Amino acid sequence: MIWKNKPTIESLHERSLNTMSDYLKIEFLEIGDDYLKAKMPVFHGTKQPMGMLHGGASAVLAETLGSICSVCCVDHLTSTIVGLELNANHIKGVKEGYVFATSKPIHIGKSTHVWNIEIRNEHGEMVCVSRLTVMVLIKS
Repeated sequence: MIWKNKPTIESLHERSLNTMSDYLKIEFLEIGDDYLKAKMPVFHGTKQPMGMLHGGASAVLAETLGSICSVCCVDHLTSTIVGLELNANHIKGVKEGYVFATSKPIHIGKSTHVWNIEIRNEHGEMVCVSRLTVMVLIKS
């Protein structure tokens, strides 16, 4: 298991109140030994003018999952995390329903974490694949 502070679904939802995650209606679904899953609706708040899921909404979903995973992998008393880079490849458009994201580690080091986040539609088809790199900072 990778978690130093294994969250609960309830604690993740509570932590997300009044944030962008809340605004985009991101719902956490499952916490595994080395992954986190969530879903996000495709609705007016996540669509671009052409009626498709906005790439920025996919990026928010990816960064949310990867960042939360990193937060749960460090000691809150001594460390914090900040994002360094987010890469998102948009593969398939989505007009309605939900997208489902799964975040898994590529690397969990002392100073950096790298996460792979796959976003799929309701049929299991790849919508977006992302890689998030975060830096672990020591609190002073």
